[in-house]
Amino acid sequence: MLELAGIIILGILAQWFAWKFKIPAILPLILIGLLVGPIAAEFLSKDGTKWIEPIWNGKNGLFPGDGLYYFVSLAISIVLFEGGLTLKRSEIKTVGPVITKLITLGSAITFFGAGIVAHYIFNLNLDLSFLFSGLIIVTGPTVITPILRNIPLKKDVSTVLKWEGILIDPIGALVAVLVFEFISVGGGSGFTKVALMEFGKILLFGTTFGFTFAHALAFFINKKLIPHYLLNVVSLSAVLLVFVLSEIFAHESGLLAVVVMGMVLGNSKLENLKELLYFKESLSILLISMLFILLSANINIEDLMLLYTWKTASLFAIVVFVIRPIAVFASTRNSKLKVNEKLFISWVGPRGIVAAGIASLFGSKLMKQGVEGAEYITPLVFMIVLGTVLFNATTARLFAKMVGVFLKSSNAILIIGASSPARLIAKYLKENGKRVILIDANNDYVDKAVKSDLDAFRIDIYNEDLSDNIELNDVGYLLAMTSSEAVNQYALDNFSTSFGEHGSYRLSTSDEIINTKEPLDKVFTYKDDYINLIEAYRDSPKINEVVIASEEDYKTMISKTFDLVKSVPLFVKKDDKLFLLPEFDKFEGSKDNCSLIYLGENV
Repeated sequence: MLELAGIIILGILAQWFAWKFKIPAILPLILIGLLVGPIAAEFLSKDGTKWIEPIWNGKNGLFPGDGLYYFVSLAISIVLFEGGLTLKRSEIKTVGPVITKLITLGSAITFFGAGIVAHYIFNLNLDLSFLFSGLIIVTGPTVITPILRNIPLKKDVSTVLKWEGILIDPIGALVAVLVFEFISVGGGSGFTKVALMEFGKILLFGTTFGFTFAHALAFFINKKLIPHYLLNVVSLSAVLLVFVLSEIFAHESGLLAVVVMGMVLGNSKLENLKELLYFKESLSILLISMLFILLSANINIEDLMLLYTWKTASLFAIVVFVIRPIAVFASTRNSKLKVNEKLFISWVGPRGIVAAGIASLFGSKLMKQGVEGAEYITPLVFMIVLGTVLFNATTARLFAKMVGVFLKSSNAILIIGASSPARLIAKYLKENGKRVILIDANNDYVDKAVKSDLDAFRIDIYNEDLSDNIELNDVGYLLAMTSSEAVNQYALDNFSTSFGEHGSYRLSTSDEIINTKEPLDKVFTYKDDYINLIEAYRDSPKINEVVIASEEDYKTMISKTFDLVKSVPLFVKKDDKLFLLPEFDKFEGSKDNCSLIYLGENV
């Protein structure tokens, strides 16, 4: 009982530590696991026992027999399902081909390159070498996301890394499964037949079960056949059911099944998707915390000593500085990505939970089978995982600045509210070269924005921490334009620091229009509230421009003309630059020869 409670407590403390110091949680989790496991056994315990013993050894331990491996398998399935829920088709319109090549061609280059290098450096047989390379194909979302959150990058770069991290997990697992099956049957002439049959079964049952159960679960949720208080636990049981059933029909197909299930649900019109995602995210954090401590503690000091050699450093350097760049540059050839963006993607390739988890499963199974060299698999993979996480967590931000992908100025615009006038304004801004993101709790508004080719997300700002969303890393302007005065003020109070580097503004309130005669700093257009905005849109749903010859004409237009017509002034364009009205009022240069942008009737 003490060990189990200790794992949970230490895991959550590690997660808090990672959040506080903005590092991937996998780093402190693995270090804690090594401390309470092999390090404690060797240097801290008087009787040479681990403080936490994952596998029952007759005296102590948490999991008897293969219990640890079953727990790891089920936990990884939940983590991958939660990752699949976050995948949106709309995010890959411009970088879809790059991601496809990264998880196919890039994976192949990593598989064969790392396998050959491991074979010659560590003298492992080819079977184990390619098992190792199959495991290190994966870059995990649990390690990529914390790194990306702290680096403002161009959207395409962060999207490529995010999608690669999630999609490549099951691919790396499948490759490792095929190699493991090959080793288990003894290799030789049976390889081709076994590999093809296993691969076909995995694809067939994994995709079929994932797709079918996703639609079935969505149907039950949308038809209100599941009570609200059971929604999360029913979804959890459905994920476990899909994983287990798929595994019964095709061994090791469960990972693919849960990823497919998550992707289908994440892209379906599911009313409770956000609530489901919150629950799965919290559960994933708990499981990841437990998994890394357990798997790290399960390593023995003898396994770590196998890595105390120049061969380990050589293998790590070749994987990180040679194979990864070759895979990325080959996969991004003829893409729209620039050389500096390709260099950064090459630099960031931390391995995560799937690599560590499956390495522990397969490494231990092969050691039980007496396969020569199997003792290297788990420590080598853990070395790659820990090394790449530590390397990327400490150097990614600096390297982003060195190669010029670090956004020095965050100029994207975040609009709170995706109503009809907000969508029209966002479309105008986008056509004028601005990156605009709309967020709203209204599903219908968000769907209409997406259909209009706008970046939009269904987000309830009262229930979400927007700072965790990597798609918002380059935001520097915040505009609150909802119909609720309380929501608009809440947005400015809570998100101005994160997203208002250049300014945070909201619509006026009805009281301000009546009682205030001078512009307010935080008001987008001080004579117009949401009612004026929606009426102007209703009467004339278009964006107009009028040329202003002098500063006096500008003041007259703003103070008098817009009182006479149903129009709302929005921006000022001068020297091909767009200014918000409060910005332009503070503009120190000449205010003549500009254009006033407004919504509504012609003035």
